Amino acid sequence: MPTSEKIWTAGLVIIGDEILSGRTHDKNIAQVASWLQVQGIRLSEVRVVPDIEERIAEAVNALRAVNDYLFTTGGIGPTHDDITVDAVAKALGVEVVVHPQARAILEKYYADKGGLTEGRLRMARVPDGAELIANRMSGAPGIRRDNVILMAGVPHITAGMLDALTGELEGGAPLLTETIGCWTAESEVAGILREVEQAHENCQIGSYPFFREGRVGANFVIRSTSEEDLRSCVDSLTDGLATAGYDFTPGGI
Repeated sequence: MPTSEKIWTAGLVIIGDEILSGRTHDKNIAQVASWLQVQGIRLSEVRVVPDIEERIAEAVNALRAVNDYLFTTGGIGPTHDDITVDAVAKALGVEVVVHPQARAILEKYYADKGGLTEGRLRMARVPDGAELIANRMSGAPGIRRDNVILMAGVPHITAGMLDALTGELEGGAPLLTETIGCWTAESEVAGILREVEQAHENCQIGSYPFFREGRVGANFVIRSTSEEDLRSCVDSLTDGLATAGYDFTPGGI
């Protein structure tokens, strides 16, 4: 079957007692679903499971068997109840190992924050054979083992990991991108970015702030699998910036 006709799918396992108890309201389903859509992948099923190794492993095996990809969020932190790595390793039938690159990343990140404690070292543990997913937010990387992808439960950290995966997964259509640069703090135009993205469901806008020559700016990267939708989104964003009085640079700064 040609790639364009295949419907690529993903399952998502949300892990954590705090979600099931209502103490924490999950925000990852929506952002994972919208990100997948831009990659040409459909989110087909979501399960929320407690911090119990057997239940996590069961859900992972069930959903990875019927989808092209399986994502998990939650349970990869430094505490004793962060058992996602152990559960996924069990599901895949492999051992848990300390990834040398993950250890090096954490040693550097925590060098001026009290060093790499036993708890923090837990975040370097991966199912044997896994690759790392960059995390520019908090140092501790996400994890990818074949078609199983483990991410943080904290939404803004999850967002960073998804961004690192953008364009890395095979999906139903090639990803198209366009960049707009603007010499302004991203917080000043956050409302415009949000409104434009919400009005274009097949597009995703990533914001990348920078500080150069004593000035604050940001590049906005618009992504979509549809050239028509991408063009519409770019036009809306540039119109919105211009109407609000912000100069912009096509192609980025």
